[in-house]
Amino acid sequence: MQTKPVVLTIAGLDPSGGAGIVADIKTISSLGCFPAAALTSITFQNTKGVFGAEHQTAATLRAQVQPVVDDLVVAAVKTGMLPTAKVVSEVVRMFRELKLPAPVVDPVMVSTSGHDLIGDEAFQIVKNQLLKVARAVTPNIPEAERLTGIKIETETDMRTAAQSIKALGAQAVLVKGGHKQSANGEAIDVLLDDTGEIYVFRERYLNVGEVHGSGCTLSAALASFLALGLPLPEAVKEAKRFVTEAIRLIGERQKIGHGASPV
Repeated sequence: MQTKPVVLTIAGLDPSGGAGIVADIKTISSLGCFPAAALTSITFQNTKGVFGAEHQTAATLRAQVQPVVDDLVVAAVKTGMLPTAKVVSEVVRMFRELKLPAPVVDPVMVSTSGHDLIGDEAFQIVKNQLLKVARAVTPNIPEAERLTGIKIETETDMRTAAQSIKALGAQAVLVKGGHKQSANGEAIDVLLDDTGEIYVFRERYLNVGEVHGSGCTLSAALASFLALGLPLPEAVKEAKRFVTEAIRLIGERQKIGHGASPV
């Protein structure tokens, strides 16, 4: 008997544990859900940078996911790093063919250290196909700019970008503003939900230096709260609160690594 909702993460491995599938598993577990995982890429990285990767094939990815679906009732899914066109295409096929809920898509494109994590062909499939099967897509400002071609400077720009991304087919869009401090010292996230309503979430901007894994953690938290039955706006609110608290605690703990601070 399943006593916890199962959350499946389809993402890459950061061996240093700050981002990717390890961050997802830690988040999912801490929020009272049961994590299942399928690996898309083994990256070679630490808090200072990404030094290479060995990507999974479409066949090995499907071979990981299929037994999970055959055995477990998956309540929510999140996707992270999807590095190649074949991997993205296979993910789209699985959501269309298997008994999987529509995913939270974290459109991972560039690492904190500036390393490209997705090829151009794969990006186009994310934009034109994967978003169409998404429950929610969670781009940060640079990712939203790449998806839309819109330069994002203000909250109004974030709203416009959210509308543009939703027009690509996603049910809902959360544009994350943590990369840019607002004029009054806030970090602003803008949610456009599946009804067309806009919610704006405001938190004090926490200047703790470069942070590693916050996007992975937020999308995993959002999937977890959805699995626990929260409506999307409430799930976003709780996920943002969870990540904000994790970032706040960075300044209170011993430094991990010599680069960006893991959430």
